[in-house]
Amino acid sequence: MAPAPGSLTVAVVDDHPVVIEGIQTWLSEEPLVSVRHTGESSDVAPGIADVLVLDLNLHGRLVVDDIAKLAAAGQRVIAFSQFTEQRVVLESLEAGACEFVAKNEGRAHLVNAVLAAAGDRPYVTPTAAGVLVGDRGANRPRLSAQERTALLWWFQSMSKASVARRMGVSVHTVDIYIRRARVKYAQVGRSAPTKADMLARAIEDGLVRPDDITGYESAAVGVG
Repeated sequence: MAPAPGSLTVAVVDDHPVVIEGIQTWLSEEPLVSVRHTGESSDVAPGIADVLVLDLNLHGRLVVDDIAKLAAAGQRVIAFSQFTEQRVVLESLEAGACEFVAKNEGRAHLVNAVLAAAGDRPYVTPTAAGVLVGDRGANRPRLSAQERTALLWWFQSMSKASVARRMGVSVHTVDIYIRRARVKYAQVGRSAPTKADMLARAIEDGLVRPDDITGYESAAVGVG
């Protein structure tokens, strides 16, 4: 069954009303998308919409840390900014942003990024691609601490429900961490469609060691 019109919800946070109006206009041309919320503060509840388009500079404050908090709670975030320095782009992606879109990249890239993020698919804008190519560690995805933790426990043959209990989050959030890690690997040209592929990639990159996997003992042992 095809998605219903307006079924993909987007929230927009920017401290310039004219920018919000522009984004709303761009997104209104995409039948699947509806804008659920707009505002000037990043203090929004995770899950406010399927995708949050977040201006990185709100009232003179860089909100990369806010991306990390929202992403950790399972919110898909697109970093949207006029600042395109390598450090800003890499820190945003490392914090957990699904995509980075520069404000001068226009409607097509923003809409494509929104659709890709909602579907947990990779999409790399020209700005992000340029930064990743210039980064010497670009073939190694920048996984957040939550993504690494979820992968490690998942690799230890734990169910996603068990991982969720250990991390104190929902199963949905664990699933998002794992899917987001897959997207990041795909973005650097190292797709990992299966659990075995993900484990191989993680070992190659030194994110986990074989000992981390074989040394697991169930937390349920000894519980009567």
